[in-house]
Order: sequence, then structure tokens, then C-alpha cells
Amino acid sequence: MSAVSTTLVGDRKREAGIGESPPRPDGVPKVTGEFAFSSDLWHDRMLWGGTLRSPHPSARIRSVDIGPAMAMAGVYTVLTHADVPGAATYGLEHPDQPVLAADVVRYEGEPVAIVAADHPETARRALAAIVVDYEITEPLVDPSLAEAAPPIHPDGNLLRRIHLRHGDPAAADRNDLVVVEGTYEVGMQDQAFLGPESGLAVPAEDGGVELYVATQWLHVDRDQVAACLGLDPGLVRLTLAGVGGAFGAREDLSLHVHLCLLALHTGRPVKMVYGREESFHGHVHRHPAKLWYRHHADTDGTLVRVEARLLFDGGSYASSSGAVIANATCFAAGPYRVPSADVEGIVVRTNNPPCGAMRGFGAVQTCMAHEAQMDRLAGALGMDPIELRLHNALTPGDRLITGQVVTGTLPVAEVIRTCAGSPSAATRPDQPMSRPGGAGRTADATHVVRGEALAVGFKNLMFSEGFDDSSEARCELQDGVATITCACAEVGQGFVTLAQQIAREVLSVEEVVLAPVETATIGSAGSTSASRQTWMSGGAVQMACEEVRTTLLVRMAAEYDVPVDDLVLADGRVCSLSGSLDVDLTTATIEPVTADVVHRHAPTFPLDADGQGNAHVSFAVSAHRAIVDVDPDLGLVKVVELTTSQDVGRILNPTQALGQLEGGAAQGLGLAVMEEVQVVDGRIRNASFTDYLVPTALDMPPVRVAALIEQPEPGAPFGAKGIGEPPTISSTAAIVAAVRRATGLDLPRVPVRPADIALADAAPRGAR
Repeated sequence: MSAVSTTLVGDRKREAGIGESPPRPDGVPKVTGEFAFSSDLWHDRMLWGGTLRSPHPSARIRSVDIGPAMAMAGVYTVLTHADVPGAATYGLEHPDQPVLAADVVRYEGEPVAIVAADHPETARRALAAIVVDYEITEPLVDPSLAEAAPPIHPDGNLLRRIHLRHGDPAAADRNDLVVVEGTYEVGMQDQAFLGPESGLAVPAEDGGVELYVATQWLHVDRDQVAACLGLDPGLVRLTLAGVGGAFGAREDLSLHVHLCLLALHTGRPVKMVYGREESFHGHVHRHPAKLWYRHHADTDGTLVRVEARLLFDGGSYASSSGAVIANATCFAAGPYRVPSADVEGIVVRTNNPPCGAMRGFGAVQTCMAHEAQMDRLAGALGMDPIELRLHNALTPGDRLITGQVVTGTLPVAEVIRTCAGSPSAATRPDQPMSRPGGAGRTADATHVVRGEALAVGFKNLMFSEGFDDSSEARCELQDGVATITCACAEVGQGFVTLAQQIAREVLSVEEVVLAPVETATIGSAGSTSASRQTWMSGGAVQMACEEVRTTLLVRMAAEYDVPVDDLVLADGRVCSLSGSLDVDLTTATIEPVTADVVHRHAPTFPLDADGQGNAHVSFAVSAHRAIVDVDPDLGLVKVVELTTSQDVGRILNPTQALGQLEGGAAQGLGLAVMEEVQVVDGRIRNASFTDYLVPTALDMPPVRVAALIEQPEPGAPFGAKGIGEPPTISSTAAIVAAVRRATGLDLPRVPVRPADIALADAAPRGAR
């Protein structure tokens, strides 16, 4: 990791910029409870909105009677699909999801009507008074039947199919190869952010609307909302409200259009806040997946060919499923050299809850499978699993299964070696609380077995497949103060800190102000997703600050008749290297200096018919080593220790990097042994934090960082790569592999349930 340094300013120490860990500007307000989240929004004339949702996963709507609700005192309006003035549907990739259901509902929880009332309880009673006559139809809930089933949507049941063919298909036609095969399954995971969906819409005098909402992508939200309202996008103005977590679920619209419709119909500000159960029904989840793999290798462990069939359940609407299955397919073989591959990736519609973006974005599902296959192959070869991975590790200059050559940094072997070689601090304490089951005192110490395993994962950074990915930023330097304007959504990743660090680094200023994040005065920064904001918006801020610096130095050179090459910014001053000029920035910038820039990365291209092409910008790799204790008789698992190494390019903020590693590992642990949205016949059965279990502080083991591999990435701001997603990718696979090692069971499904262990057929147990 980069060393933390300080720069002297007079007699004070200034936490200047890159490589340091200055305090977050929103840190103290969040810790003290003074930070305003979207659920804290308020307006004097505010009404309360509510949503009537379908109780059925599949049904026709015969009629909707809003009369009883409209007759209630305190109810200002009740709206249905007939009241949507613009486009009736919206969608992140293409508009296929109704604002309000018209003739059919396609998942449990689909919005049918919305109300605005003077009190949340009035809104609740009004929703209960609406009478909807449903004709219940048989839901399509098995994704394996979707392609052959009658279409549940006018666009059909197949959302996307990618058939990736790479290398010589006859490469595996040899009798001397070692072949292993497996079928795996990944359950549906929820993003489980602590702040449920909420927002406030305020009608404007010009006929438009102001929307204050927690989101990940303001400008795309604005465009979708404007289309549904039948308004020019300039009349729909979004401002980022305080975000209580995101992890992908806030990429799609939820209550956005509903809030604006109610505000425009009533002429009053309207606020909505989802409860936890409604939140489970109101946003997308991680795609459940079924994955079949076959690996072929030489007897020395060299991979020859990988074959895979990936089936993802997209639920009822498209969301970002097309991009998710592309990621899953492109990274299906893991960070290994594979000269021949045949991977078919399919994502389909069903009447299950809609699925979309979640941290790791398709690579989580395939990492669990390809790493299980590598362990299985190591066993068949009689080879050490670490050595097998090192033997096949990708390096710069290698070709991926998409045909793309790795041109940037990709230290796969370094990540594996440092993680595997790091000494463990795990012990075997005798205290009951340290055993699986904890306070339940159910595990007998003599029955507990320990397992240890390592897994490696990788994925792309930034958007891919030819998407015009960009971010806009503005820097204004006046009176020695830098003001940064960028529409990057701060969802907890720390861009609010990073933007200040970049400005301090480039401009040598002490005070950096972040302008409100909104759509009216700045162009799009793209989504806070795909591990892209450090590169894209960080790069935009860097470029804007550098342009301001250049303009200022040129102006000062002309004003004081000194060579521009002799001038620098240092310690809050404009100085000449020769010593002939020394002016403080406050004086030098009485007249403001401003720069607006749009930052784009190198172009990418769509995959061709064989899944080949330069579809991605850059890649990052991570490894986790997990140590677990398991009570095989009761099926209880305790993760004792996680050790990680990650490819980071360059560390810009050490403290925030550690936070991302720990948070990502927590979500990976949750998917491995705890978290699953239980969907039965299209219905969510555990839509609460009582029944949907997420890891707490008591569930999390120590997360030890073996190494953060700093190999600056060409083209990235200061060489930095995004850090947020890789920890979630490899942590799940490592934990499940360690449980397999402890129990001797195949355990092909995550999350691993107690019954998967306790009720399994007798099998050899791992070493104690």
C-alpha cells in the first residue's frame, strides 16, 4: 500500500491529496446522525405517496376501481396507468417495464396504482380501499422452461443469448486429457442496503418537476422520467439526496416516476418512503443462476479447453440483464489462459422478481463455478490447487476467451502468491462463542472440522461493448478555493473524498468545495457502478483541474512577464522555479478560472456472433483465502479468517480501500452461507431482515490484507483501478471452497445451507 504522507503548509500539516486518507466530508454527519438521507426529506406542503402492488406473480387485470379510495377524506389523488401522460414503459437498457400495470401483472409486487394523501396512514388505508379484479394465471417460474414456454411479455422470454466460441474446438479431442465436469447453482441475493427507497418530488412553476432522490445515475433517471411524463428532459431536474447504500439496486427506477406523477397531478410536493418489505419487492436483485462446466487439461495442469452453459433468471423485466449475462460469459473461465472455449450464456424472462445490477455483475456467479472446477481439476490431477492456478494465470499480452489481448496490467500470479503465502493468524480457541453456532452452544468442539481454500476472480472495469462511456466535470478556482461540480452519485464509495484529494493534488489548494450533485448545471457522470467512477469521474476531475492549472499559469506568466515553464503551483501559491515570483492563490484567482471537461476512456466494441471482440477497457483481479470451522453434524459454519490480495493499480486513499475490501467481503460471505431471497412459485417468502439474514459484526471474521498490488494502469487517473467489486467476486468462492475442504462434500450450490451439510450422504471429512 502507498505510504501516508503529509505536506507542510505554514505551521500546519495539510492532508494534501493522492495516497493519503483525509477524513470524509460526510463522515462526521453520518456518524453523529446529522446527515440528511433521502428518507429525511421534508416540505411544508408535503403530501405522502403510496403504491398498490400486485399480490400475484402472474395475472390479468379485469378492472381497477379507485372510487372507494378517492372518496376518503385526506386523499388527494389516485392514479392508474391511464394517467401516465407520456411513455407507458421505462427501462435501463430498453423500455419494457410499465410505469403502472395496465392489463397484466408479471411479478409479485408490480405497481398497479399510486395515491397521494395528507398522512402515511391515510395513504395506506386508501391503497387498501382500491379494488382490483385479477384473473390469476399460471406463473412461469422455472428459467429452464422459459424459452419453450408461451411468452409472458410482448418481447418474448429470451432476453439475450451469447454463444462464445474461441480457439480450436477440436483441441479437446484427445484421449490423454484430464476432464472434470460439474453443475452449480447460485441463489438470488438482495443488495440489502440499509436505506430503503425514498424521495421527494416538488412541482415547479415552469410546469416541470424537481425530484430529490437516492440514485446511482441521475441523468439516465431524468431521461426515463421525462419520457414517461411527456416532458422535455430540461423540465425534469434531479438532485441527489443522501444515499443509504446502493450496490446496484438503485440503477433502475423505482418510485421516481410515481413521485413526479403525483406531484404534478396534485400541485403539491409528494414524499414516498418504502418499508423494508416493499423495498424487497421494489428493486432488482442478483440473478440466480444455473451453471454447467467442463474443463479439459493436460496432465501437467495446462488448461486446454473450457466448456460452459450459463442460465440466468432475469425475472419479469430486462433491467441490465443483457450486460450481466455478457459479463458472466466473458469471464466464465476465470483469470486463466484458455486457448479453446465454448461458452453459452442465456438470460430469460420469468414471473420471478426482476433481477439486475449487483456488486460483481455476473462475475460472482461464474467465479463460484470456475473456481470449484479448478479445485476439482486439481484433485483429478493430484496437483496443488494453488500451483494449478499459478500455472495457468493470465499475464499482460495473453488473449482472453473473447479474443481480446490484455494490454494493461493484470498481476494474477502476484495476487495469488501474496494471498496464499500470507501467514494466518487464525487459532483454535476453546470458547463456545468462537465455535459454529456461537451463543447457541450447540457445537461440540470435538466435532468441529476446519477447512482452508483459496479462490481467484476477475472482471472488467467501466462499461463495455461499445457503450459511449463518459463523465463530465467542472472545476472553478476563485479566491484560492476550488469548486468541483460533477454528477457522480456518492453512494458510499467515497468519491466525495477522492474528488477533493485530486483537486488538492493538482491545484495545491487547501479548500475544496463540492457542488450539489444534480442534472440542471452539469452533464452526466454515468452510473456509480462497474467500478468506473474512480477512473471516469476521477479522471474528469483531474482533467478539469489540470486545465484550470494550465490556464492560471499561462495567465500569470503573461501578467508578470515570466516564462510559463518556470511557474508551478505549490503550497497554495503560484511560484517560479527561479524565485522571481511568489503569489498566493487567493490573490492570483480573484478573477475565477474555470474549466469544463468530458472524459472518455478508450473505445470498446460489441461482441461479434462468436462472442469475440475488444469489448472491455481494463480488468482487475482479486484473491481470497478463507479459513472456516464447520460442525458437520449440525451443518453450522463459522468463517474464522479471510485473507485477501487485490490488483488496485494505485491506492489513492488507503482507508477507503480497506473499507471497500471489508464491505465487499461481507457481501461475499453473506452469499456464501447466509443470504438468499426465498422465491416460491414467484413469491418472495422472506422479505424482511428477520428472515433474510445478512452478516453482522459478529458474523464477520478478521479481514487481513496480504497485499494490494500497485501496478499503475495506463490511461487511468494516477494509475488507479476501481476497487469496489472484486472483493465480492472471489470471497464467496473461497468460503464455499473452504467448507468443501472441511467436509469433503461437493456443495455445488450457494448459499450453503445447514441441511446441505448435515443431511448430506456420508462422505470423508476434512482434516481437523
